[in-house]
Amino acid sequence: MSCLVLVEHDNSSIDPVTARVVTAARRIGGDIDLLVAGSGCVSVAGQAARLDGVAKVWLADSARCADRSPEPVAELIATQMARYSHALAAASSMGKSVMPRVAALLDAAQISDLVRVASDDTFVRPIYAGSALITVRSSDAIKIVTVRTTVFEAAGKNLIPAPIESIAIPGVQRKSKVISRELTRSARPELGVAQVVVAGGAGLGSAENFHQLLEPLADKLGGAIGASRAAVDAGFAANDLQIGQTGKIVAPRLYIAVGLSGAIQHLAGMKDSQVIVAINKDPDAPIFQVADYGLVADLFDAVPALIAVLGCLGLIDRSLP
Repeated sequence: MSCLVLVEHDNSSIDPVTARVVTAARRIGGDIDLLVAGSGCVSVAGQAARLDGVAKVWLADSARCADRSPEPVAELIATQMARYSHALAAASSMGKSVMPRVAALLDAAQISDLVRVASDDTFVRPIYAGSALITVRSSDAIKIVTVRTTVFEAAGKNLIPAPIESIAIPGVQRKSKVISRELTRSARPELGVAQVVVAGGAGLGSAENFHQLLEPLADKLGGAIGASRAAVDAGFAANDLQIGQTGKIVAPRLYIAVGLSGAIQHLAGMKDSQVIVAINKDPDAPIFQVADYGLVADLFDAVPALIAVLGCLGLIDRSLP
């Protein structure tokens, strides 16, 4: 029994979600190897080799993977699976693009959004927008799994790196290509791994209110900004800030929901947060059913007051990643 984990990266640094996938792989058991596919990504392989529990790192450094398109990466994983029983990736945009292709190439069923490992062939995953959990046993010789990384702690680091070995990328006839890529850069933490998240909903009323009220609060707490689907659809926030079943899954230490009704689609993306604070003027809003602390008040009064209090107390905690 052995696992192959797909490393997420930007050709220069490893994505923190990879360390969480390694933790999931360790619970399955057996040797754990990592696969780094990209171009000019030797430094990424070096970072991956220091993750605790890793036996070996496969490095596929080629111009064919410069844009990290899913087709060549999926083909590469499929060609390596003769020596592995499990292939794992984060349930991210990358993982959701690559792993279904791997499953199709290997004629295996994919197990998506793993949240708990019961045994090497039995896994727990959410269904019905996270309102229920189902235990799935796979009889496939090779298990193809995506991992909900917010559930697992990140693997630690070893002083002695695992060995790195280069492999060739198969010549795949690609049917798509990346024309351009626009990166959103922010001084705030990345939403998926932030320890504090301030999220806004349709109750904010406008994009101007969304930014003027939430950004100072997030900055005071050193947190990231998120949004409900209603807020995104209304144009208050960009798509990459959406939290929920069709957005990003987050599980921060502190989640502040401002003007959010708490629709089941949104709750599926944030209900695993350690502490949930809700601000809404509707006392019957569903968000209060999952909130640890609820404030029934007009957000246009409550949020500025909260920012003022935090400023007076000097509670600016930049130590939170």
